[in-house]
Parts: sequence; structure tokens; C-alpha cells
Amino acid sequence: MCGHAHTEHGHSHDAGLSRKARPDEFRVVLTGKGGVGKTSVTALLARLLARRAYRVLALDADPQMNLPYALGLPPEQARALMPLSRNLEYIEEKTGARPGSGWGLFFRLNPDVDDVVQRFGVVTPDQVRLLVMGDTVQPAAGCLCPENALLAAVANNLSLRRNEVILLDTQAGVEHFGRALARGFRHAVIISDPTFNGVQVALHSARLAAGLGIPMLHLVVNRVRNDDEIDRVTQILNFEDHPGFATQHILPWSERLLETEPDVGPLLEDAHSPLLVSVRGLRDALLYEESLQCRHAS
Repeated sequence: MCGHAHTEHGHSHDAGLSRKARPDEFRVVLTGKGGVGKTSVTALLARLLARRAYRVLALDADPQMNLPYALGLPPEQARALMPLSRNLEYIEEKTGARPGSGWGLFFRLNPDVDDVVQRFGVVTPDQVRLLVMGDTVQPAAGCLCPENALLAAVANNLSLRRNEVILLDTQAGVEHFGRALARGFRHAVIISDPTFNGVQVALHSARLAAGLGIPMLHLVVNRVRNDDEIDRVTQILNFEDHPGFATQHILPWSERLLETEPDVGPLLEDAHSPLLVSVRGLRDALLYEESLQCRHAS
């Protein structure tokens, strides 16, 4: 895997770093096959960044809505959260139409949603602010409806916020975010497990992200148990055509993660755990502009 040296804790970043990115350049979408650990990685990154004194806004766009639990929100509070896609009153207030009211609705395509974080954002441990978006459908896919107009406006509005790190936890793939995502997000963290299927989905997601104009792609291979699994992933990457990755990271298997899920909070208590060391490496790679980018040679 290019641009990295294998260490005791996985692959450590060794590409040149030119400058620290401003918070408003730090817009990250995390994607990959279902079940590879996107939500846990999102939560760990969010809390590690917050502990570095960054203002962090975490967006949950996965229909399973597990990010509140992973960030450490009490279960009763997490269960009570209503995603924006189901908030009929807010959708009607902003677009002028209520979802499900029938065909031929007239509604605002570019509603003003500047108040969305203040009204619906929830503060979680380490002062990470959370906004649950819910299901999103690509506007160009044939569903022209008030909820899609609202979510597209929210995605665009949030990408323009200043002095704030934004992390977006998605369902598998990135195509359902359409061009609203590409206009503001700079990084795509594409997460896989060390299986053939997981890597294939990751490469497909990388191609979609590159097609959407996201300039910095980062590959994370999660739940790795041994060097044989690293070699298997390397062989797949060398064989397949893909846009290339600015950085590549290995996250080792962690029994502790399984014991404490869904809350990642207990994992932060052991600063020297191999998993946390590796996630901090991913955090640092995202925080800095790369002076060298490793690109796949076709």
C-alpha cells in the first residue's frame, strides 16, 4: 500500500505534509460497505478532533441512525431524536409544502436553512455537535419532493459553514448525495474491511467520489488481524483500476471495540491502544494538506 510504512500499529503516514488545513477546508464524508465500521470511525474522529480544540459538527445521514449512540449520547436521548427527513413541520415551514400531501405540490427548491443546527443540533460528549439528517435521495434520481429539497439545501448550507470541522457519516456509497455534496466536501474517507467484497465496494465508492469532484480520497482498511490480510488488500489494489488515494490507513482488529459498542467513549481511555493510535494517524492526515499524493498507475 503506497505512501505508508508498516509499523506495529498498522500503516503510519510518511508522505510530506505542507501546511495545516483551515477548519473550513476540513469537510469529510465517510463511506463504504455496510458493516465495515463507518460510524465508529466517524465518532472516534469527531471526539479526537474535539479534544484538539476544534469545533466539530457530525452529520448522521445513515438510515440506521447509530451515530448518536457511537458518540456517547444517552440511549433515551438518542432514541428521541427525529431526523430532518421525517420532521414534517420543519420541511413544510421551510419549503412551503408538507411531504405526502399529494402530487403536483409547489414548493421552494432552495429553502433558507441557516437555523438548522441551532434548532436541531444536539451537543454530545467532548462538545461534538450532532445533526441527524436521515434518509437522503439524489434530487436527480426522479424524486422531486419537499424533503429532498430541504436535505439538499441543508447539505449545501452546512458545507459553507466557517471555522468548523464537518464529518458526514453516510450509508453505503456516495451517489445519493448528488452534486450538493461535491460542492463543499474536500475529503472522502472510504472504509473497507480486508475482504474482496469490501475492497471492491470501496473502490467503487472511490470512483464515485472522484466523479463528484471530491479532491482528496483516503482509504481506511478496518478490522485487520494480520499481515496476510494487508497483503490481500494490496494485491487487489494493484490489480484494480481506481483514482488513487492521498493516504492509506490500516486500523487493527479491536476486541475492546466489540465489548464497548456502540459507544466509542471507553476506547478513548487507552491512549496507547493500537486502534486509537491508528485513528489518530488518520486524523492527522486529514488535518494537513498533502505535499505528495500517491496515485494509482493504470
